[in-house]
Parts: sequence; structure tokens; C-alpha cells
Amino acid sequence: MKKNCSFLLFFASLFSGYLIAPVGAQEDLTRLQYLERLMNVTPEDLIVPSGDQKPGTPPAHVSPEDFLWRDWLSRTDELPPDFDALPSLPFLPDPLIIDEGGRHIPVETMAQWKMKRAEMESLAQYWITGTIPPAPQNLSAELIEEKQLGNVVERTLLLRFGPEQKLQLHISLLMPPGKGPFPVFICPWKEDRYDWVQAGVRRGYIGCRFAATDPKYGYPDDSEAYELAYWPKYDFSALMRWGWAASRTIDYLYSLKQVNRDQIALTGLSRNGKMALWVAAYDDRIKAVVPISGGTGGENPFRYTTDKYHSETLSLLTWARPHWLHPRLRLFTGWESKLPVDQNSLMALVAPRGLMLTSSVTESAGNPWGIEQAYLSARKAYEFLGAEHKIAIDLRQGLHAPSMRDMERYLDFFDYVFERGNIEPDNHLVCDYSFSKWLGLSGEMIDPLSFPIADSNDLLKDSTGRAIIATIDWKRKVSGIRKQIQWGLGQEPASLGPGQQTDYLHDVVGLPQVSEGIERKPFSHGYIYYPAGGDISDTKQKLPVVIYLHEYAYSTGIAKTGDVISDFVKGGFAVCIYDQIGFGSRLFEEGRLFYDRFPRWSKLGRMVADVRWSVDALTKQPFIDTSKIFVAGYSLGGMVGLYSAALDDRISGVVSVCGFTPMRANTPGKTAEGIYAYSHLHGLLPRLGFFAGHEDRIPYDFHEILAAIAPRPMLVVAPTWDQYADFPEIRHTVDEVKKVFQLYGKEDQVELFAPADYNRFSAEMKVKVISWMREQLN
Repeated sequence: MKKNCSFLLFFASLFSGYLIAPVGAQEDLTRLQYLERLMNVTPEDLIVPSGDQKPGTPPAHVSPEDFLWRDWLSRTDELPPDFDALPSLPFLPDPLIIDEGGRHIPVETMAQWKMKRAEMESLAQYWITGTIPPAPQNLSAELIEEKQLGNVVERTLLLRFGPEQKLQLHISLLMPPGKGPFPVFICPWKEDRYDWVQAGVRRGYIGCRFAATDPKYGYPDDSEAYELAYWPKYDFSALMRWGWAASRTIDYLYSLKQVNRDQIALTGLSRNGKMALWVAAYDDRIKAVVPISGGTGGENPFRYTTDKYHSETLSLLTWARPHWLHPRLRLFTGWESKLPVDQNSLMALVAPRGLMLTSSVTESAGNPWGIEQAYLSARKAYEFLGAEHKIAIDLRQGLHAPSMRDMERYLDFFDYVFERGNIEPDNHLVCDYSFSKWLGLSGEMIDPLSFPIADSNDLLKDSTGRAIIATIDWKRKVSGIRKQIQWGLGQEPASLGPGQQTDYLHDVVGLPQVSEGIERKPFSHGYIYYPAGGDISDTKQKLPVVIYLHEYAYSTGIAKTGDVISDFVKGGFAVCIYDQIGFGSRLFEEGRLFYDRFPRWSKLGRMVADVRWSVDALTKQPFIDTSKIFVAGYSLGGMVGLYSAALDDRISGVVSVCGFTPMRANTPGKTAEGIYAYSHLHGLLPRLGFFAGHEDRIPYDFHEILAAIAPRPMLVVAPTWDQYADFPEIRHTVDEVKKVFQLYGKEDQVELFAPADYNRFSAEMKVKVISWMREQLN
């Protein structure tokens, strides 16, 4: 934090095209179009404080000169980057690659590591945290109060520093008995709260708290004055100001003989967890840090908090808390995969010092899978520096706030890093999937070159190349398509449906909150929702039903789908819903150990089997109209629904929202994740991993999957600027599929709805889906 920020920006610009520079007229026009598109889908700025603030708290300003984000845009004329010109990285930014997507220089020497550190630091300050003032050289301390608490001394001090020493920071120290030197445990100061620091004191630490955090915790935020004092040369955001205050606390601690400078630890919860990681990335005097449940902007990368993960999105966070992060970050809404720096980069900046990532597995705003990806990525930097034992992950059970037993574990980590204790962190992974691990379990080895290059315009040709002009010929081809799909899904073991299942984890993870007038009952391994007051035993009043399949909601599964369920039920449908394997209540051993148990099957295969078993069970329900069993889903769910409908003729129709992009055209750099999403990231279809770089040889594609559903009705919802999809290819796919529907005289049964939007299930899309579904009842 002592480095000159303008130097860092210049230095990193030597290695990266991500810092905005003067552009030509055509590129400027492109960036204006990006901004216009963003503004069309961005909600109006909040003009009142978000809901968790103390009554009477004034709304926060985005900057000293700007009240709202739109004010900042107007004043600065900032534009988004030209996203088309930026590389698409299928994984997190690599902490050991300089100028990734450009010159792509591997870090192999310490000199190169210093260059990479400068690159990550400058990019993070430009896009996320804002730039940071240097440490003031005029800090003084005034003792406000000293009192004895048993055998512990509590001191309250006022620090003064900065221009004309007009800036201040209140801190509190709990001094254990003895001369020291002692390790230090630092956290933000919350009113009437000793629980964390007392645990540290009991372990022999000096407990230190500082009053720079959200005023909702009881005390004024001393850091508010810092912003104007250093504006406009430095533009650090509120979270970064809190972190800068932590550094000023350390300035004072360095003046005390009782302090062991090599054993300074920092922690913080939630918004303060974000702060703790940020400042530890920049201040190497912090020798170990545990950011607790920081969520988006903390231990969870922005890439893995997009709408398809049903987490706290970048869009939501920068709207609800616009002062927390640099306003530039909001420009990446819908393009998070283009960020040149992410939370794993900040974690790598902490290396080789101690870092533990921790969060509850079932946090509603969390994503344990994303946290694991960040941990594994940052770990590469630690391994390069020979410090792999100093990075840890602790995905715990429980709530957003940790319990005292969790806090003791965090102190165990500090002791371990400081060589004061020998309790090693478990580093237990909840998801624990990798393509290489699957290879070892399955023993599979597939040569993609043994598969022919496929033509995605051959739907109406049979295996001999002859034109298909009759439905009977098409049905024969469907049989072959289904065999290829089943090959991709792997070898399903012989089984029956799960029957009625109970699971206490539904209560732990949470169930959907639905509107009044809706009832539910346990059904198979999930629930069925239906209108209240009706007699479901009355076989004359049969209901159409939707099997709704959720997105990549790792921590919550179905828990946050209440609005969708309510819309469907109000529209006249019963809704069958459950956690898919590897998500929500089925995240734990069932998801983590799936390939240990079924190495030749696939998770997507199990998801499709779950849909089939749900259809089996629904056909036996007296109040269900078995001629009207539909499948609908968003993102992951939209894909599972397409696979399921292609293989099961009992499904009457399907809605797929952001559910696919053609695989053979999804070559490296084309979309955010490419086919790696299936094989390397989420472990849905491991066999596809063999075709990375040979996508044109994948044995089947989505035009065949969709065509196998014909002539049943199908709605494809595909936003036109979905970072995970290639819209022109989707449109071409639907056009080709319509030719198959024409064989049945049912071309109007397939519809493409293409809003000008990014990958999300927006209110507009939900209205369209419900309207389309109701039309199918007529």
C-alpha cells in the first residue's frame, strides 16, 4: 500500500490491454452501444439507503462529486471496454500468467512474479477497489481511556493523521498480561461486542478493534472523511477506505514494543470480510487473514456470482451498495467473464502470507463451488512461492455469521501460520471435482480424432445422406440421435425411481417462499405445489404440471424459486420441484462423491434420470393431467429440460431459458466458458472434455436435441447478449429445427424469444414463459 498508484497503473498497462486508453471513433461507437444496452436493463439508482441501515442514515454517495452512479457516468463520460476485443477466459484469471489472452507469458521467475503482482494490483485498483493513498507519515495517538477488565487492560485511543492531521481513527486494544511481544488479532469495532477479540486474547493475542466500518454496527465510520481528503487523486471505495483504516491501525501497532510484527492477523465478517481480503492483498504487514463470509467481492469471484448461480450478483451489489466498490465495476454487468482480474487475483496477492477462505456452505448469497475454484486458482501462486501450507479453505455448516466454535478454528489457523500451534486446517472441499480426477476414477480415454467432423446443417439427411421428407424417416433418425445423447450421458446403472424421500437438509437449506393461496406436499425427492383449497383427490379436476428445474444454485438449490413457483401456480399449473444432484440439499456427499460411486455415468445423466423418475411418479397422481406434463428451467435447468424432453415422449412440452448454445460452434474464446463448462468446471458431462479443441467432432449437438423433441411445443428464451452463449448460432439452430417441425405441419410449435438482455431470468422473460405456457393449455 506504500506504492505510488499511478506508477502501478502505468506499469500494468505495459502488460495488459484492460486499462482504458484513447480509442478510435469506431471502437468508441462500439463502447457507446455497450453502454446504451447496459442502461436499458439497469434499474434506476437507489436514492435511499438499502434496507439494513440504521434509521436516519443518509444515503451514501458514489463519490465526493457524484450522488448516483448515473451522475458519475455523466460527469466522467466513462464507457465500458470493448468487450468483443477482450479475451474470453474459460477459467478464472491465472495468477501465474502475465498478460493472459495477449502475450500469455508464464510466470517462472521471481522477477516475473513481481511483474504479475504489479499487474494484478493495478487492475484490481482500476476496476474494483479504487486507488489508495500512501501511508501518512504524521500519525499520532491520544489515549482516551484505560481500564482493567479482570487481568486484561483495555485501552481506547484516538489516532490522528493525514493532511494537517485532520483525519482520525478510534481504536481499542485489549492487552493480555505480560510483556510480550504478542501476536495481534484485528477486527472491525462493533458496539458492545467483545466476542471475537476475547477469544483472541484467551489465545494470547492482543485484541484490536478499529472504528471504520458500516455505521449500522453502532459507531460512526471514521473513514468517511478520508475520501474527500484525498479526492480526486485517489478514488478508493468505501470498503477500501475501511481497509486503509486497518492499515493505519497497524501503523500504530508498529510503534508498540509489545507487538510481534511478524504475527499480525486480520478478520472481518460479510462486508468486512471483503474489506479484510482487499487490504491484506495490498498491505504485506498483515501476516494472516481470514475473510469470513465475504460473498461477492470477498471469497466468491464475480464470475461465479452471476444470475445463473442465483447468488449476490455484481449487478445487485453495485446497485444496492454503489459506494462499496469502484463505479467502473458495474460496467461489467452481464460480462463478468471478461474481467481481467477477479477475487482469486486478490487472494494471490496475499501470498505467501496466511489466507483462509471461509463461508457457510448454504449461505443464500454464497456459492461454495465458486469459492473452491478461487481457492484452487490462488493456491497456484502459493505453490509457486513454496507456501502452499499457508492457504486454507473452511466451508462450514451453519449460518452467515460464524459461531464461536468457528472462530476458534480461525484462531487455530492463525496459530498454525504463526507456528504457535499445530492444528492444521482440513481444507475439505465440498464439490471437489476436476476433469483429471474423473479421468483417474473412470479410466476412460477417448480419441476425438476417431470421430468424424460433423455437419450441423444435416438434420434432414439420413445416415446415407438422403433427404428426409417424411416423419417416419425422421423418427428413425431420432432413434440414432437418442443413442448418441445417451452415450454422452454415460452408462446409467439399472435402477428404479427414488420413491418418497425425506431429508432434513431441506430445512437447513430452506424451502421456497411462495405466495398465499398455494399449498405443498412432499413428492418423490422434492415437493409438489398446487392451488390451496382444492381437493387434489378429486380426479375430475386434473391439473397440468410443470417440472421446474433450477439453475446452478449450488448453495440454495430450489430455496429461492418461490416467485417462479407462485407464477406457475397462479397460471393454473401444479409445480413439481426438487434439488438437482450437486445443489442445495444434494450438494454434500451425494454431489461430491458421485463420480467415486458412478465413474462411467454423468451428473447430467443423473439429472435426466431424476426428471424421468418424476414423470413416472406424476403419472400415478390422480389429480395430474398426464397429457400435460411440461418441463421448464433456467440455465442448467433449461439444458436438463431439453435433454429430458428429447429422451422422453411423455413430456408434453418444454421451456428452456438460457439453456444452451451449440457445442460444435462453441470453440475456445467464443463464449465465457466454452464446452469446459460441461467437462472441466461443473462436471456435468466429463466425456466432452476429450473434445476440447475438437468441438466439431462432438457426436451430437443441440440442433439434434431440440429436433428430437418435435413436434411437441417448445419455447427457447435466448437473450441476445448472453456471455455464455452465441446468439447467432442459437438463432440458426432454431431455424434448422423448425424444418423438422415443418415435417409435422407444426412449425408454429417452436418459438424463439430473444430479448435484448444478458443471461438472467428477468421479469419480462418470466411473463413470456407463463403466457406461453398458458397458451399450451388451449
